[in-house]
Amino acid sequence: MKSFAGKIFVVTGAGSGIGRALARKLATDGARLALADINEANLNETIREVSSKSPKVKGYKLDVSDRAAVYAFADQVAADFGGVDVVINNAGVALSETVEDMSYDDFEWLMNINFWGVVYGTKAFLPHLRKSGEAYIVNISSIFGLISLPTQAAYNAAKFAVRGFTEALRLELKGSTVTPICVHPGGIKTNIARNARFYKGMDGSDTHEDASAHFEKLAHTSPEGAANTILKGIKSNNRRVLIGPDAKVVDVMQRLLPNAYDKLLDVFLKQKLF
Repeated sequence: MKSFAGKIFVVTGAGSGIGRALARKLATDGARLALADINEANLNETIREVSSKSPKVKGYKLDVSDRAAVYAFADQVAADFGGVDVVINNAGVALSETVEDMSYDDFEWLMNINFWGVVYGTKAFLPHLRKSGEAYIVNISSIFGLISLPTQAAYNAAKFAVRGFTEALRLELKGSTVTPICVHPGGIKTNIARNARFYKGMDGSDTHEDASAHFEKLAHTSPEGAANTILKGIKSNNRRVLIGPDAKVVDVMQRLLPNAYDKLLDVFLKQKLF
């Protein structure tokens, strides 16, 4: 996709972070935007920021964990815009707790948003995307879809699942007009850590404020930088997009030491480098 001008983009989680940064950049590039978020106030703020730059912007309050709502959203967007060219399944949440102590309610809450939200967004929009001459499904995984860390089992499970789901979909859609892309961001300077359901940190701490501050210190990439990398990936037709120097290091580490990267992670955690 050489130009975004006039193309119809759907972005979930558009009320903040990467989603808002994507909306800003896409509006500047002349894309038409269907923006969704569960937080209506945040969504409206994004719309106010981009409405004067994009040829068309419409907001939709959406809970991506609600299958019926996502299907209704897909049909409504197609009716409002006359089609869909790119869907970016970006909405996500975080949970920090050990497997032993994690409640099923918390586990299911995260999986319903981070995994099933991606599945619903993909399946609901796929019939509409097939009608486009060139279409993309962009699913946001994580570096935690490449490696695992203590207290991140639920997040790891969802992000590994997004990776496997998207890679299988890519094979199924080979030769079609729809290209799936899996994105693996490293640390991004967003509020995901502060908004997480937090019980215990990766280093064993139980202070949410300290863990959030530590994450923000190690987050190497701005939302704007992440958005730019994602959009470059679409323009370059890249099937797999790594965001940030930390993502590239983790990718190499996992490839070279698939059975022993945990030893390096132990060192990183003790030195507070992760």
